[in-house]
Order: sequence, then C-alpha cells, then structure tokens
Amino acid sequence: MTERIEIRLDLPDGRSTIVLVGRGVRSELADSIPQTAARVAVVTQENIDVAVDPGTPFETFYIGDGEQFKNLDTVGELCSAWSKWGLNRADCVVAVGGGMVTDVAGFAAAVYHRGIPVIHVPTTLLGQVDAAIGGKTGINIPEGKNLVGAYWQPNAVFCDTETLDTLSPAEWRCGLGEVAKYNWLGGRDLAELELEGRIAACVRIKAEVVASDEREAGRRALLNYGHTLAHAIEIVGSHDLKHGEAVGIGLVYAAELARQMGRIDAELVAEHRRIVEAYELPTQLPAELEPQDLLKAMGRDKKVLNTGLTFVLLGTDGLEIVRNVDPGLATVAMEALR
Repeated sequence: MTERIEIRLDLPDGRSTIVLVGRGVRSELADSIPQTAARVAVVTQENIDVAVDPGTPFETFYIGDGEQFKNLDTVGELCSAWSKWGLNRADCVVAVGGGMVTDVAGFAAAVYHRGIPVIHVPTTLLGQVDAAIGGKTGINIPEGKNLVGAYWQPNAVFCDTETLDTLSPAEWRCGLGEVAKYNWLGGRDLAELELEGRIAACVRIKAEVVASDEREAGRRALLNYGHTLAHAIEIVGSHDLKHGEAVGIGLVYAAELARQMGRIDAELVAEHRRIVEAYELPTQLPAELEPQDLLKAMGRDKKVLNTGLTFVLLGTDGLEIVRNVDPGLATVAMEALR
C-alpha cells in the first residue's frame, strides 16, 4: 500500500513537495523528473546497492561514506564534476542514500547554478522519517554540524521501504531516535503502526510543521526536540553513538532539564525514559563526556541566536523554545543522566 503526502509551501513557482511511502515506490521516480531535464545526476555512495531508473539519460556520481565527507570539499567536487558533464539548471539531481547523501546532494543542488531541481530517494529509516523531508540541507565545518546549508525543497521524496530490508541494527537505531522524538510532536500511537504507517505518520507530522514554518522562524524549531545535546554529543569526545542514540539521550536530557526548571514533573521524565528505552536506545551519557565540553558545544547551536543556552523543552503548554537557560541547571541535568 502506497501513502501519498503533499507538503504545501508558499514557493514562488507554486509547486509542492510530494512524498510517497511504500514498498517499491522508487519505481515511480521517472514520473517526477522535470520535463525540461535532458540529463539526471544521481548522487549516491559506493556501498549503497539501490538501483534507480529516472527514465532520462543519467550518470552516477559517488561521494565518500562518513561524516568526514559531509563538507565543502565534497560539495565543490560534486559541482565541478556536474559542470564538466554539462549539467545545467534545466536538469535534475537525484540523491539516493541516507541523510548524509540527501544533505550533501541537496545543498549542492541548492547552490549549483543558484538552484537545480532535486529529488530524494532516502534509503535509511532516519532519511525517510526526517532527514530527506522538509528541504533543510547542510554540511559540517570543524566548529559544528550543519552550520553551512540552505533551504531547498525537493520536487519529490520516495520513501521506499524495500530499501530498508538490509539496514543494519545500528542504522535502525539512527532512525529510531527521530521516531521517538515524534511521540511528543503528536505521534503518541506510533508504536502501534506497521512500518509504512509509522513512517507515513512521522512524515505527516513533519510536513504539517514545515508547511507552517519552512525556514524555522518559529514553530519548525520544535522539530529539534532532543537535538541540542544530541548534536553536542556527536561533536564532543570519542564514542560509538549513532545519531539516533544521541537523540534518545537528548530527549531524556531535555525532560530532566525541564524538570529541574519546574516545567514538568518526574512522571513525565520517566515517560521519556520508558519510550526511549522501548526503542532500545540509550538514556545515559557516556562517562567520558565532560559537561563543560558539552556546554560549550551547545552554546554554538544554531538555535542560540545570541540568547544564551537555548533548548526545546516541554511545559504546561507543550513544547516551547526556552532561551537563556542557566548553565548550572543544564549541568545538573547532565549529571542526572550519568
């Protein structure tokens, strides 16, 4: 069964983003290639064994595997290779892979010829429920994750659940952290759904938020619930935690911080632990991570905007952006996760 979700945005050309969720949906890729396209640049990685047929002459461009390749050098190499091949503004880019691929290819498409159409075929759970949805693209610099990027909406996203068949347990955990997050964004019945229904439910939640605030002027920032500490964990120290595992810890931390600030009670903190643990994700900080290092990394988070430590936290009115959080309370909340 295929589920179709439309993300309606106030774009100059009046188009919207179509998201298809279901087994084998990538077979419909050719129908979404712009009629103006004479060629398609498929961006993927050597280890991704997912074939696509855009129905238009195409060439495959490979990028490196790993966060160390999510940088300006990779984007520059892609754009240079596209130019040598003759890709122009009327053509199209198709990104096939996980969140790293859709982020890099999406950003390169946003800046090449000042914008070229892009379509995503996410092949991981993280990509299908979050990274490939909503048009945020980004690359890393030494100072932080995703600090360089652009908003560039894909023409379409094909969440083909067939591509998840060979996903490793570690990659599943990457996506499960994001699924857990959606429990506090309106997805309380997610655990009761089959895979396709669960992915579609997450996409619908994100689509509704993105449609109301494409460029994160307000409400879209709530999608970062649990991510402030998670991104700091990913930057600081040496550990084997995947993104979704860091988000799981970040969700419990956000709940503990909200409790320290008197915004929620211990029962809600326990609920966070229960839901995160149900997805078999960690809820404790690695012992080798120092609070001061994490505080410094969180201070560079994109949401800070010169207003001190900033978090998305639960309160009596639901999730809210809370600025100028006391570093002392933030540290106490970290120690509660030891």
